[in-house]
Amino acid sequence: MDFKTNVMRTIEQKKCRYTAHSYADTDAISGTEVAKILGQDPARVFKTLVTVGKTGAHYVFMVPVALELDLKKAAKAVGEKSIAMIKEKELLPLTGYVHGGCSPIGMKKAFVTTIDNSAEHYETIIFSAGKIGYQVEIALSDLQKIIRVQSESIV
Repeated sequence: MDFKTNVMRTIEQKKCRYTAHSYADTDAISGTEVAKILGQDPARVFKTLVTVGKTGAHYVFMVPVALELDLKKAAKAVGEKSIAMIKEKELLPLTGYVHGGCSPIGMKKAFVTTIDNSAEHYETIIFSAGKIGYQVEIALSDLQKIIRVQSESIV
């Protein structure tokens, strides 16, 4: 792939291996559609969700595309009484990413990031490369070298 996102460049700077995937020439919108187009198990394709806690702090969660974030489990994982999804219009100013192209790597600020522990069952996981139409596949251990990410049951 000739095209590189900032996420891909960051992974390369950290000397980690990844595989780039593109679905840019399709009209896929949902994560499950993306997984199907890429020929991947939706259980190892993760979406990146940004939330706000009762304290006002922001948190990032990564869950398999076919599943929903359990807000109670998520709040417990980060030590909050409760959390809520941020409004879509807040995403770009807060993270630098648009809805559908949000990656845990390369956000404007480093947020506490939690990935569902199901990721531990796979050699590699797939998530947004920071631009709609592009995904990266990387080992969880390599993701943990790039950003601080904890693993918890959050679905």
